[in-house]
Amino acid sequence: MGGTMRNARIRGEGLSYYHCLSRVVDRRFIFGDEEREFLVILMRKLEAFLGLRVVTYVVMSNHFHLLVEEPDREQLPPLDRDTLLRRLGFLYDRFTVEAVREELDRAAGTGNGAWEAQILARYERRMGDVSIFMKELKQRFTQWYNRRKGRKGTLWEERFKSVLVEGEEKALMTVAAYIDLNPVRAGMVERVEDYRWCGYASAVAGNRWAREGLGRILSHSSRVSGDDWEKNWEATAPLYRLWLYDQGEAPAVEDDEGVVRALRKGFSAEEVEAEQVRGGKLPLRQVIRLRVRYFTDGAVLGGAAFVEGVFARHRERFGLKRRTGARPMEEADWEGLCVLRDLKRDRIG
Repeated sequence: MGGTMRNARIRGEGLSYYHCLSRVVDRRFIFGDEEREFLVILMRKLEAFLGLRVVTYVVMSNHFHLLVEEPDREQLPPLDRDTLLRRLGFLYDRFTVEAVREELDRAAGTGNGAWEAQILARYERRMGDVSIFMKELKQRFTQWYNRRKGRKGTLWEERFKSVLVEGEEKALMTVAAYIDLNPVRAGMVERVEDYRWCGYASAVAGNRWAREGLGRILSHSSRVSGDDWEKNWEATAPLYRLWLYDQGEAPAVEDDEGVVRALRKGFSAEEVEAEQVRGGKLPLRQVIRLRVRYFTDGAVLGGAAFVEGVFARHRERFGLKRRTGARPMEEADWEGLCVLRDLKRDRIG
């Protein structure tokens, strides 16, 4: 994409994590809502096609940050026909997918295994590579943006920057929080979940990719057991939110007149303490702005005594094994509210 030459990124061994950053040329503020939305959609398509994982991200006004998991490329299975065609569908239109399918069919029809292997190798060399991912993300966004704006030339100030991050909980949590806290520290929002174009806000809103991305951190944690940690948003959410507030607390000093002032944008000590009291659960005023299945599928909603009363009046509708009616609402600080029907998944989002 042009710009200053930089040294090649430092590569990890095996499964690796990278904090990647790229800025717009001259640091122009080009990212409005539509541009941010397109970059995130494109990011997800490339993530699925190339077989990487975005742990979290943020798209600001003139740059973006990503925390990306790169697989151990030595351990990747050989790319086969079905996998290639499935992945092509994530990124390319159906005409392109059909063209590749027909090419593979012709190769198979001749019995020329070398021809088919050559077709697969054309795509296999791109799989699981952070450098390819970033290059294609920036190139494809530039092409879209230039067509839309009627402009030509480079859009990015240099090759992307990257930092190799140790794949353990503390390092990953620290970098992830740094990324997600960008909008708060820039004074764009007061709460991370209010900034739509970051990983944490997307996860709070129910995006599966964002939730599973942050859940990758828990694979390196001793605090969550079991094999389904990646899909265990209930475990991830409070731990990560508490970490965000801990890392996002704004240091404050008292001036000569006794007025306490924050040294930078961030959370006050009182806000951090309130989150600790809630155990990292979303406050009621925040969660009711989201899609809440409890409000449509909970059957009965109210205080524990109210729900128990309804349960007692309609006892015959429930099996003999059920002894109580009120079920506490999960994933947020509901201030004592209960429902009659417990929901096992997708409660919020």
